[in-house]
Amino acid sequence: MNILVTGGAGFIGSHITDEYIKRNHKVVVVDNLSTGSIENVNKKAVFYKADICKDNLGHLLEKHKIEVINHHAAQIDVRKSVEKPVFDLRVNLEATVKLLQASVKYNIKKFIFASTGGAIYGEQTQYPAGENHTANPLSPYGITKLASEKYLYYYKKIYNLNYVILRYGNVYGPRQNAKGEAGVVSIFLEKMLKNVQPVINGTGRQTRDFVFVKDVALANARALKFPESDVFNISSNTETTVVKLFDLINNYFGKKFKKVFGPPKIGEQYRSYLSNGKANKIFKWKPETNLNDGLKETYDYYYELILRKH
Repeated sequence: MNILVTGGAGFIGSHITDEYIKRNHKVVVVDNLSTGSIENVNKKAVFYKADICKDNLGHLLEKHKIEVINHHAAQIDVRKSVEKPVFDLRVNLEATVKLLQASVKYNIKKFIFASTGGAIYGEQTQYPAGENHTANPLSPYGITKLASEKYLYYYKKIYNLNYVILRYGNVYGPRQNAKGEAGVVSIFLEKMLKNVQPVINGTGRQTRDFVFVKDVALANARALKFPESDVFNISSNTETTVVKLFDLINNYFGKKFKKVFGPPKIGEQYRSYLSNGKANKIFKWKPETNLNDGLKETYDYYYELILRKH
């Protein structure tokens, strides 16, 4: 297949690109490199530096005879969405609708959309949350992702554009950007490797559903073969407290770091725990990497990265 991956120089998008190329698909990557890195882009992919908010991608869809769009370019920071809701709206919703318009014009067969489990469901009333859980997002980020999902439903009904929505848990792994506020695993690891004391937001008893990035890439490969339109949680089906995560990472450092707590952050839910039963049943997908193994691979990556720079 000929596939366009937006955000393909970023953390998740680059792993998806690798997985697609491994399966002999032809991949075109579009990224503005605001948070992604050209070093992440697979050498077998065709790369364009472009901004989905400003640039018309129609000529690329036509030139490369794109059949599938995998849309991962986004503003992913919940806290930034709280601070700059209009910016979040422009990047996460307006740009997505523009891409959907182009999809109709250039006869795209399938649109795979990176959504969010935790931020869409808000404070859960059921554990784990299935895809039919009430959506009550607590942040502009969650709201724009949910609105994008509604637009996908509209474009399916009106224009018969097939879609697969993947609602992610907390994705972690190699290449995650530790510079923003997204990605507690990468933030803890980078600070500890630089011998800087990390801060745990709130009580640390808040929970997240951590899923390894290579398992997420595999789900995106399975989505290519799904013939219908639907939404799936992509998660570990496991609830882990931030304090437990801190302890697991601290083990790599001989437990030398103390637990230091800061204020909780606005817009973040307390518990996040997603069911992956639907993806397992329909995609035959489930995570192949447990948290300990995933953290070890991530630690090794950041260890090498930080040693190279110092």
